[in-house]
Amino acid sequence: MGLFQLALITATLLCSLVAGFVFAWAIVVMPGIGNLGDGDFLRAFQVMDRVIQNNQPVFGLVWLGSVVALLASAAFGFGQLDGTGRLLMIGAVIVYLLGVQVPTVTINIPLNNRVQTFDIDGMDEAAQQAARQDFESRWNYWNSVRTVLACLVSVLLIVLLLRL
Repeated sequence: MGLFQLALITATLLCSLVAGFVFAWAIVVMPGIGNLGDGDFLRAFQVMDRVIQNNQPVFGLVWLGSVVALLASAAFGFGQLDGTGRLLMIGAVIVYLLGVQVPTVTINIPLNNRVQTFDIDGMDEAAQQAARQDFESRWNYWNSVRTVLACLVSVLLIVLLLRL
């Protein structure tokens, strides 16, 4: 097994784990805490997000490792892939970087960071409601975008693996 195959298997695994992570937030975590009142919703999100923001090592390895492995597989495989294989690889890289990573860095993380600044106990009910309304629908929308595109990337990588 060469470097390309090893990098591609690693990228497929890590990108699929990221897809599963955002999928779980989309269909379980956010709908679950969505049933809470505004203050409890914001507090629950703070607590869960703080685990990630405190540099949870496995999460960091999977999230950042997915980018590194995907770029490595593209670099190692470019000369080894035929036209269709190259298109699958290029498509996976573009969709993953622009459709998963860019929204994460430019939208979801800034929203997360804003929620982390809230002193929920010091906010009245109207302020809690406004904070939630400013956060929840936008965060959920972009997480849904990330989820669909991350799953698409997993499919593209699996198809590419099956073609080898």
